[in-house]
Amino acid sequence: MAAGWRDVVRDPAAVRDAAAVAVDAALLAGGLMRTGEQPHSSDVVNYAPFTLLPSVVPRALFEQAYAVQQDFNLLVDTISQNKEFLEQTLASTIKVDDFTARLFRIYMQVLEEGLAQTVFLGINRSDYMFDCGVDGTTALKQIEINTIAASFGGLTSRTADVHGLVLKVLGKTEEASRLLPNNPAKGLALGIAKAWELYGSQSAVVMFLVEEVQRNIFDQRCVENELWKRNIRVIRRRFRDVFEKGSLDDSRRLYMDGQEVAVVYYREGYVPQTYDQQNWEARLLLERSRAVKCPDIATQLAGTKKVQQELSRPGTLEKLLPGHPEAVARMRATFAGLYSLDEGEEGDKIAAKAIADPERFVLKPQREGGGNNLYGEELRKVLEKIRDSPERTSYILMDKIKPQPALNYLLRAHSPLQVSECISELGIFGVYVRQGQELVLNEAAGHLLRTKAIEHADGGVAAGVAVLDTPYLV
Repeated sequence: MAAGWRDVVRDPAAVRDAAAVAVDAALLAGGLMRTGEQPHSSDVVNYAPFTLLPSVVPRALFEQAYAVQQDFNLLVDTISQNKEFLEQTLASTIKVDDFTARLFRIYMQVLEEGLAQTVFLGINRSDYMFDCGVDGTTALKQIEINTIAASFGGLTSRTADVHGLVLKVLGKTEEASRLLPNNPAKGLALGIAKAWELYGSQSAVVMFLVEEVQRNIFDQRCVENELWKRNIRVIRRRFRDVFEKGSLDDSRRLYMDGQEVAVVYYREGYVPQTYDQQNWEARLLLERSRAVKCPDIATQLAGTKKVQQELSRPGTLEKLLPGHPEAVARMRATFAGLYSLDEGEEGDKIAAKAIADPERFVLKPQREGGGNNLYGEELRKVLEKIRDSPERTSYILMDKIKPQPALNYLLRAHSPLQVSECISELGIFGVYVRQGQELVLNEAAGHLLRTKAIEHADGGVAAGVAVLDTPYLV
């Protein structure tokens, strides 16, 4: 923790005063979420949870995370075009993981039919933690890359101003001036707008594909409003609306309620619970269309944990990106240890190692959205149960990252104000647009810092565990 924060943490009166200012500032700035009691209504809202103080982040690691984002954009886009790689990498997983298998079947069906889509839009977020070695040095280690519905680019653009005000209230004006401006919502909207423009129909709309329960609607509205500023029409629909009212014309243009759709921006569709038979049919309809999908199904598959594990194997990046040795070196420097649990000697050995020493590892299924990973005793129990079953191939193992905790206050509605030992996770948003074979846009679009108390092993802001934060670079 920055030396300047220690005096604050020890002063309960100053903390109480600053917290009251912080909550009002968050509400005023629009850092909002709908409530759990009324998730379908914006009549009653509360502030999205956040830290009282910005968290210290090593400047060199922060800059490293930004510097490698364009490389990861290029990599994800390259994988999405490599049928052979996706087929080989996911072969064992799709035998035992029904969700990945169903996505893969749609992917193959669309390829066989011939892609109608010619413009491709990627919005991803690469997430990292700061691993503290035994000698006290810290290193940037990638947790995962999210290629579908990467959230909080909107609300996090409200957080830096709130933290700046808090620091001023605490008499730390100079420190407040050092906080970086951050507006991922603008960067994400830039990518969507570029894809919309290249689609080539001024009257076509952008469709946000949204959940049935939309507690996090304001995060999405931040991006949406940036599009309205550019006079791009936005509609919000669910899978069931697509099933009931979506249609394709002879050129496979997508229509919703008679409106042509240029871009489908998924904020839903990454967990099995989303899909019943109707929703699978709606997904197929969308994928068959000419509309720009963000992501298209190949890009969603490129974000699976199994692909992430395969990328860490020696030689894989070099094969995928020949002629890009510097990019390969930058990406490889961020990889944590990742291990296959495929059937065979290699998988047997790593499973035995994890059962013997579960505190060293994290067990990850092929899922997005937080709250899915297994640790410690729970990891051991699950692995012991599935070690001799093909089911184990639906997971990967990763070295457990050990960040250095710091003290902070996590502000949540209706929760007591108490100091917690916390760890943080840094996400960098990436946006790219490809037309045919040409990458016309490839940028880092801003950052997201999320912080949680150390007793919570897994889960993000939407899962109710982590809170929004701002990096204070040292």
